[in-house]
Amino acid sequence: MDIQNILLVILKLAGALAIFLFAMKLMSEGLQKYAGSRLRHILTKVTGKPLSGILAGTGVTAIIQSSTATTVMTVGFAGAGLLTLGGAIAVVMGANIGTTVTAWIITLFGLGGGGGEEKVPLMPMIIAAISLFFIFSKKNKMQYLGQTIIGLALLILGLGLMGDSVPPLDENVAHSIASLGQWGYWSVLLFIVVGAILCIILQTSSAMTAVILLMASQGWIDFPTSMALVIGQNLGTTLTAQVVAMTTGTTGKRTARAHLVFNVAGAILFLIPFYPICNGVMAISEQLDHLLPTIPLIPLAITVFHTLFNVVTTIILAFLIPQIEKIVTWMVPDKKEDGEEEFRLTYLEPNLLSTAELNLQSAKSEIEEFSKRVLRMYTFLPGLRTANKDEEFNSIMERIAKYEGITDRMEMEISKFLTKVGSGDISEHGSERISTMLRIIDNLESIGDTIYQIAMTRQTKREDAVHFDAGLNANLSHMSELVQNALNVMDSNLHDYDHVDLDAAYAAEHEINAYRDRLRAQHLDALKLGVYDYAIGNAYSSLYALYEKLGDYVINVSEAIDSSRKHADD
Repeated sequence: MDIQNILLVILKLAGALAIFLFAMKLMSEGLQKYAGSRLRHILTKVTGKPLSGILAGTGVTAIIQSSTATTVMTVGFAGAGLLTLGGAIAVVMGANIGTTVTAWIITLFGLGGGGGEEKVPLMPMIIAAISLFFIFSKKNKMQYLGQTIIGLALLILGLGLMGDSVPPLDENVAHSIASLGQWGYWSVLLFIVVGAILCIILQTSSAMTAVILLMASQGWIDFPTSMALVIGQNLGTTLTAQVVAMTTGTTGKRTARAHLVFNVAGAILFLIPFYPICNGVMAISEQLDHLLPTIPLIPLAITVFHTLFNVVTTIILAFLIPQIEKIVTWMVPDKKEDGEEEFRLTYLEPNLLSTAELNLQSAKSEIEEFSKRVLRMYTFLPGLRTANKDEEFNSIMERIAKYEGITDRMEMEISKFLTKVGSGDISEHGSERISTMLRIIDNLESIGDTIYQIAMTRQTKREDAVHFDAGLNANLSHMSELVQNALNVMDSNLHDYDHVDLDAAYAAEHEINAYRDRLRAQHLDALKLGVYDYAIGNAYSSLYALYEKLGDYVINVSEAIDSSRKHADD
């Protein structure tokens, strides 16, 4: 084969692969948008029992056709406290099982059925024709379903084009490949490494699965070599999770390490009895081949092995989740608290997921982190009143100023991220959630600003030697407690948009307003009676007014969440 023909084959393969990858993306995005918030509900219902996490991970990944997306959502939930580390590990295990659905789709629809030369073009055309019943619907859900069906049609078309692009196996090439498999276990290890590298290059296990199946169906590789490539693929796909985890907190990193531990343990389990397993899988596949005669035996056996690898590994390691927790905790130890006052985004990473819908879960987790920062900032205020030495007072002021800068930057970065997500292909419900989140972060940043204003008022009071008596201090202390309660309610509502406790939020806001009115009435009477001078009165009224203003921003957050929930229910 001359250089020109080689280049032509490479271009044809690259084009077919591009169609396949686009089809996977189209199908995955359609499924994710069609499933909507149900995906989040499934994962948040995970209990401490491994089975619930495994089933949730399997189901969600089978639905959205992306184990990476499932892993990222899991990291977000774990970081937000909605999942324990053990629960997150179970979900990741289930995601590995769910990703085998892709192999079955390719094997059943892309490599089997039809018969004859028209097998490849006829099947995707029929499937694409079915989408006509959905894509012109006025309902968004039906349009998303149509997008998914078209994605499936293109996937099969791309797979067929990839198969047609693979040239007949040259005798010399066949001999060279065969010679690489004559070194026993060393050959197995070699192809495991090759599989891992190819999966890292392709950046998708689905494409790697398709390549392995096609190479096997065209006779380029035998079954043992295919098994080794599958094991390598499972190892290579863990790199994505490791890269994602670089920008996350401790729990996210531990979850990613658990993904690596799971696949490495599975590789070891299957590598030791490699050839007996090879014979056993082939025997099972020969029995299945009688039921599925249109599917080539070797690709069917590869799919069976891919499923067996993940299911058996999950069954064995599910009993060892506590031990895996200890291993990943050792691999990623707890960080010291000295980093808490440094600006960082924990969950947001541009282009992390293939769909805007699931990026919103990362944004939600980041907003929850934003809320924690604001609540932490608020706890510094009492120290300004009790500080005796200027060094202590100035140290607290510096911390509050630093947090105020962090809140400004978090608001800006999250807003940029949400704007970018909103510019993509997103559902009506997703667009509404973005509007809600933008309102929330705007009010969280305003809360941070108001806390800083309270601190600055305290500083001015101290510099001017203005002193409150015990009664005024007690009044402001009680007002501070009422605002703290409102902040706690707000933070709780931010964790679950679908069950916002608006009554508790309004009750907390009413208490703040009522007490503000009481203090204002007492203040006006005190000024008339000359109980304290103007400087004291001015500082005092400024402080309780700022606390009340802070409460207004707090209730705005819960109202924004409730508004989003009502739109979702319509």
